[in-house]
Amino acid sequence: MAKIMEVIEYFDNTGNHLVHRVPEDGSGETKIGSQLVVRESQQAVFFRDGKALDVFGAGRHTLTTMNLPILTGMLKGIFDGKSPFRVEVYFVNSKVFTDMKWGTSEPIPFRDSELQMIRLRSFGIYSTRIKDPQLFVNKMVGTQGLYTTEQVDGFLKNVIVSRLADYLGENYKTILDVAQHYDELGTGLKARLQEDFGKYGLEMVDLYISAITPPPEVQARMDERAGMAAVGDLNQYMKFKAANAMGDAAKQEGGAAGAGVGMGAGIGMGMMMPGMLQQAMASGPMAACPKCGTQNQTTAKFCSNCGGPMAVAPATTPCPKCGKPVAAGSKFCNDCGAKLE
Repeated sequence: MAKIMEVIEYFDNTGNHLVHRVPEDGSGETKIGSQLVVRESQQAVFFRDGKALDVFGAGRHTLTTMNLPILTGMLKGIFDGKSPFRVEVYFVNSKVFTDMKWGTSEPIPFRDSELQMIRLRSFGIYSTRIKDPQLFVNKMVGTQGLYTTEQVDGFLKNVIVSRLADYLGENYKTILDVAQHYDELGTGLKARLQEDFGKYGLEMVDLYISAITPPPEVQARMDERAGMAAVGDLNQYMKFKAANAMGDAAKQEGGAAGAGVGMGAGIGMGMMMPGMLQQAMASGPMAACPKCGTQNQTTAKFCSNCGGPMAVAPATTPCPKCGKPVAAGSKFCNDCGAKLE
């Protein structure tokens, strides 16, 4: 037989109960004047005859039901010793549940404008609370006697990950731009999730994104790209490294072999040096700037450092035979070979 309740209350020692029903099993009986005690962090949804009648806030409430003592005594014989008026009270925890973790169980496909198609993993934390107790009980809890955060956590995680995939695809072209916009991304995603949570009587209070990461092989490619950008001019960098290696080897007894550079390093430098020499020869003879002394190619008209003219054009006279200009003081014409007087 269901127990007659005089004072109805519930205290959660664990802190992770979203909803607790009194009684947990079956339904109860109450009579006029029964007291309902609701704490500050709770709201109570009162059901009678299977229908939600009211939501009670914090405080002590006196219940008015159809379970009049004299009528109950008369009807118990007809209804197998039970009152025909059944009641249940769902105590709903209205506090903010913090540090609830979410993350991708499977990578999210993402078409990146620079890295092509990649798969992303993401994780973070969120906080939520029950905003509409009656809607939450009817939509999520049903007739369960106890409903905890673990039971709703898996469903909410899937909702977050699903919306994250949509939001990334609609607002970002490459994962390289996402890291600097975690706050904006979290705010936009939270706004989109409010409607999803609201359908079940919930409110998303906070949402934080801890990381969005591509797979390890893509991260390696990103590190390589960053390293190349840090090096700058790869040709100058290789020259610098080769010069340092040769200088270090020269300081060691026995040269490069004695320094332990090894055959591989020697071959490597041997392969680099011809190319470097060829490039140096291709650049042509050099001449010092008359103003700042910087070395420039002899064909340069202006200094690459100070911008001054490299040399004053020498005086010329026309060849008496072919008319071509010939530098002053020349004995023969550079063009026709005629002897100059």
